[in-house]
Amino acid sequence: MSVIKVIEVLSQSSVSWEDAAKQAVAKAAGSLHNVKSIYIKDHSAKVENGKITSYRITAKVSFVLD
Repeated sequence: MSVIKVIEVLSQSSVSWEDAAKQAVAKAAGSLHNVKSIYIKDHSAKVENGKITSYRITAKVSFVLD
């Protein structure tokens, strides 16, 4: 039997929302074993002088407990 845990994470990137998601998974995988999926719950962006300066996501990352 497997037990899956879900945590909520925030991530940001100056490149794109996709890059923010990739960074979230990479960071989670660095301290959690068996990361299985990411669900993007929300997107937002920081704007300065009429231009997007950073892309932000709120995501849920799931992993299997040992």
